[in-house]
Amino acid sequence: MPGPGPHLMYTLGVGTGLMHLSKGRFTPYHCLVYTINAFLGPDLGSFSEWLAQTSGVGEAFGSQIMSFVHHPFYYILFLGLPLSVLYSRLSKFLLQKGLFATSIGIWQCLCLITAGCLSHFFLDNLFEENGKTPMMIWILSTGWWKGRAPISQPSVVVVGLLCISLIGLFIYLNRSGTRKPFVTRVWHTFISLGVIAALYSLWCASQIYFPEQPHPAVGEEADLGVLVFLTMFFFFPHGLCVYSMHTIDIIEEREQLPTFHLYERRDLLSM
Repeated sequence: MPGPGPHLMYTLGVGTGLMHLSKGRFTPYHCLVYTINAFLGPDLGSFSEWLAQTSGVGEAFGSQIMSFVHHPFYYILFLGLPLSVLYSRLSKFLLQKGLFATSIGIWQCLCLITAGCLSHFFLDNLFEENGKTPMMIWILSTGWWKGRAPISQPSVVVVGLLCISLIGLFIYLNRSGTRKPFVTRVWHTFISLGVIAALYSLWCASQIYFPEQPHPAVGEEADLGVLVFLTMFFFFPHGLCVYSMHTIDIIEEREQLPTFHLYERRDLLSM
């Protein structure tokens, strides 16, 4: 599985990019919480199991912790809220000490913990167990591996219409001259993308799981598995990072604060 380097570099790179793009609304503390929970979070279970096996004490207990903590959903379910309270209080303490410029709330911390956990398993699912993780096996099972995939005319029509609709809606919603605010256009674009993705996935599932004899949904491609994987472990965690941002530009607000100079009384009298 990926070690500490890839996990830290991936999430720190994403977090630093969000800091730049958001102009400080995604703060360094946001980035730190996201990164810590992408590595030290789920891998606490692996560390506990390794420590128990090395010391020879509580091996069964260590394995039990491993099964509960090193999991994309159990980690959030059991440790999400306690860690959110801890990180939120820690941010207020560090703000008072002057180490960071702002604090974050419990809900923001929960979003970042969830995002970090899912980003951890984004790498683990791709590069663990020689590529034969349960998730990767399921993703590949949504493709067609029984020789050359037969050409399906309904599939060509449906997939073609959905893809053309996706591009057409994007151009229509973001055309020049529209009076809708930019934020509204972005949200409408996201909604259209979600609707098309849901219809696309439904079509793939209807060809794979509904008939008695499965049909290739999109030729040989494993599109259903890929879409589900990207939604769960790529788009959703990054969306949570964006959702956890502050609503004001912290860095710009601080840089625009007026600077007050202290003058001696004799200097003021001579002005």
